[in-house]
Amino acid sequence: MIVAFSVAPSGGPAATEDGSVHGAVAAAVRVVRESGLPNRTSSMFTELEGEWDEVMDVVKRATEAVAPFGTRVSLVLKADIRPGHAGEIDGKVERLEAALDR
Repeated sequence: MIVAFSVAPSGGPAATEDGSVHGAVAAAVRVVRESGLPNRTSSMFTELEGEWDEVMDVVKRATEAVAPFGTRVSLVLKADIRPGHAGEIDGKVERLEAALDR
């Protein structure tokens, strides 16, 4: 499965003067990268690929890593559950690029 998720704190001192919560987001992304699962982070979401239990464990730990930065945490999650397929975090993008090149 591939999960795209975004996690951010609110209700606390996490934001910088310009409203950024990059410190909290860095704590979450660190958990994802240390998991060893295929992943990619963009300006809005982090994508993660693996088996259900391992992916959800990483999402949970990433969410917990953000908790100290505020009094509540917001989690947005979208999942592509496709049993029997692996390597889709790159494969889907490669197929899209190939279609655009035609």
